Amino acid sequence: MARYLDIHPDNPQPRLVAQLVEALRDDQLIAYPTDSGYALGAQLGNRDGRDRILRIRDLDEKHHFTLMCRDFAQLGHFVHVDNASFRSIKACTPGPYTFILPATREVPRRLMHAKKKTVGVRIPETPLVQAILEELGEPMLTSTLILPGETEPRTMGWEIKEELDHQVDIVVEAGEVTATPTTVVDLSEKVPEVMRVGAGDPSRFEE
Repeated sequence: MARYLDIHPDNPQPRLVAQLVEALRDDQLIAYPTDSGYALGAQLGNRDGRDRILRIRDLDEKHHFTLMCRDFAQLGHFVHVDNASFRSIKACTPGPYTFILPATREVPRRLMHAKKKTVGVRIPETPLVQAILEELGEPMLTSTLILPGETEPRTMGWEIKEELDHQVDIVVEAGEVTATPTTVVDLSEKVPEVMRVGAGDPSRFEE
C-alpha cells in the first residue's frame, strides 16, 4: 500500500520533504502535484521506476521522458541549448512548459528517445516541487499522470491513492491542483514545434 503524505503546498515542511527525497533515493516511485496536474516521479538512476511509469501509463519505449529541473543552470547540464532555444526557454520558465531537446551524456541512455537521442526538460513553478528538487540535488525523472484512456492529468491525491495504491509507493497531497498539463515544445530541430497545447501559452512558439 502507498503511503499518503500531506505536505503544505506553499510552505513545504522540511521534515516531510526530506522523507520524500529519502524515498526517491531508495528507488521508490511517487505521485506528486505540479503546476500542471499530478505527475509520477523517480530518481534518475531508478531503472525499475522508469519501467513502472511506462506500465502505469501504458506507454511504449518511444515515450519522451521528462527531467524535472530546479533551475536553468541544472537544465543546461542535461540538454544542449543553442542561443535561440536559450532565449525562448529563459523567457517562459519557471512555468508549465516541457521542452524537448538533444540530451547530453549526463542523461542515462534508457531515458532518451531511442532514435532522436532527445529528452524532455522542465522547470516547475510550485514551491513543493522546487523544495523536493533542492533537497534531491539533481533532476527528477517525471511523467504527467495521465492514465490510459484519459486526456487530462489527475488532480486529486485521494483518488490516486485509491486507484494506484499498489502501483506507487507514495502519494503526496498538497492542496488544489490544476488539471491542465504542460505545453510541450520540441526545440530539437531548427523550427520549434508545439507537440501538445497545455497550460503554457503556445503562441510564442508558433509561426
